Amino acid sequence: MNRPAPSGGAPRSAVPDIRPGRPGAGPNARMNVEKPKNMWRTIGRLLHYIGRNGVLLAALLVFMALTTLVDLLGPMFQQLAIDTIKVAEDGLSVDLEALFTYLTIMGVAFVFGALMSLCQSLLSAKLSQATVYTMRNDLFRKISRLPISYTDTHRHGDIMSRMTNDVENVSNAVAQSITTLISCIITIVGAFCMMIYYSWELTLITLVTIPLSISVSTMLGKFMRKYFVRRQKLLGALNGQVEEMVTSYKTVVAYGKEGESVEKFAQISDQLRTSSISARVWGSIMGPLMNFIGNLQYVAVAAMGGFMMLTGRGHMSIGSLQAMLQYSKKFTMPINQVANQYSAILTALAGAERIFEIMDSEGEIDEGRIALSHDDMKGEIVFKDLHFSYVPGEPVLKGLNLTVKPGQKVAIVGATGSGKTTVVNLLTRFYEPDSGSITVDGVSVADVPKEQLRSSIAIVLQDTVLFCDSIRANIKYGKLEASDEDMKRAAATANADVFIERLPEGYDTVLAEAGSNLSQGQRQLLSIARAVLADPKILILDEATSSVDTRTEMRIQQAMVNLMKNRTSLIIAHRLSTIRDADVIVVLRDGVIVESGDHETLLSAGGEYAKLYSSQFAGEVT
Repeated sequence: MNRPAPSGGAPRSAVPDIRPGRPGAGPNARMNVEKPKNMWRTIGRLLHYIGRNGVLLAALLVFMALTTLVDLLGPMFQQLAIDTIKVAEDGLSVDLEALFTYLTIMGVAFVFGALMSLCQSLLSAKLSQATVYTMRNDLFRKISRLPISYTDTHRHGDIMSRMTNDVENVSNAVAQSITTLISCIITIVGAFCMMIYYSWELTLITLVTIPLSISVSTMLGKFMRKYFVRRQKLLGALNGQVEEMVTSYKTVVAYGKEGESVEKFAQISDQLRTSSISARVWGSIMGPLMNFIGNLQYVAVAAMGGFMMLTGRGHMSIGSLQAMLQYSKKFTMPINQVANQYSAILTALAGAERIFEIMDSEGEIDEGRIALSHDDMKGEIVFKDLHFSYVPGEPVLKGLNLTVKPGQKVAIVGATGSGKTTVVNLLTRFYEPDSGSITVDGVSVADVPKEQLRSSIAIVLQDTVLFCDSIRANIKYGKLEASDEDMKRAAATANADVFIERLPEGYDTVLAEAGSNLSQGQRQLLSIARAVLADPKILILDEATSSVDTRTEMRIQQAMVNLMKNRTSLIIAHRLSTIRDADVIVVLRDGVIVESGDHETLLSAGGEYAKLYSSQFAGEVT
């Protein structure tokens, strides 16, 4: 069910183990080990993304400041309204005009504050979406430039999880947690200034609880963070398991492994459940603890303020005391709000770290500066003393030397793991050789820009790659600017036009995922048509007919003959009957060429090729 490593590579581990400090297996091991993260660096990079939308951020800060200002003025006007009531010897006296004025001001302020709060919410939503829009585009652009070795050694579901779940967590944090954090900072500063204005003594009592709050939140934060990082990793592993199950469903059912797949899923899901509960429990502890500390401070301020009012110290009135109590609450409330948002912030930071891990990974190295004209290319390929290994110390190619002349058809055969596909991977620069060189028309492929090199090469694989789009779009994928006439000529050359025109919607027929509504042979013919339209100078056929029946193979063979005319062709095949007319047949064994020559010459030599050929026709498995 797991995607195999490239030919000659190490196998991937079947069930990911993401326990802290637990080493994984194979080239994917680094994904399974939790490494220490730099939280402040992540915060800085996240703020950089937020700051890239400077106008929105500035507008949001203005509205947040106005909303907070109105909120801070509320207790002061309440104090003024309360203090219009005077205690006299003959009873209570009320300045009704002043009371009505203050109440009117408070009403207007509350309405204004509500409107500002609405604008703040709208701007916050726009800022969060603008931020994740930029981040998502940067991430996808990075993924599209990752080397093949990265996608070969990382679970695809985990990469998708970073693109979806982790980005969404960042979006929620920017929309809610980050704006809450900024608002809290403004509120704390404003409330502190108002408390100083009313009573510096009571302000000192309020400040006594701050070190306690900071100490508790810091200790809990360090302890909690590992659970949130682990939860996000497990979520990525779970998505990877689902992705493998869906893409490999036929194989799972065919081998009756549904139970094992469910068991593997349950193992990861159970780890995720346990980790999520731990993260949620520890995340929920922060809020009540901060509330408890805040309530202690509130009681202390109330008791001291009441004592000051009764003894006449500090000119404390009833209105001033209630204002002071409200400001002390507003001073500590932001700390509690941040504590309540702490779990969401940690989740977002864990997700952001995973996003930045991909962004920081080494992209494809392309130092090519020599232009190789497509029209002038002849297609001569020379492999000289080529050494390569997917895993250090386990060489796949050992000093390969091979020359392919322009327009020549060269077949590469050998047992599984002998390095056939690796030769193609190095020619297309999906991987870089450990040593040695590959030249096209005398120019090293390392000196040719990758995009230009690959545009001159077309690959027809055993496992065809088709997209959920029309047949027209799938064929034109090889050359987007091609006309419909050129596309239809390519389909005719590939012998695909007959079955396409029989479809109800012809070239506008929309394919299901991976072209599953077509037969294997039809999918193969479409991939050949795409290669024809691309008009490559170098053609690579990698096991292009090994998955079809003999009759379909004959149609595909004819299509490939049309495709290979006047093109340098490398053919990788297990069915030796399909390469009899190759100009040169190269036999690989353990990364070394052991034989080369045409079909008749190699048969008469009675060597490795003759044994392979005889065993196939004797019905043996090679």
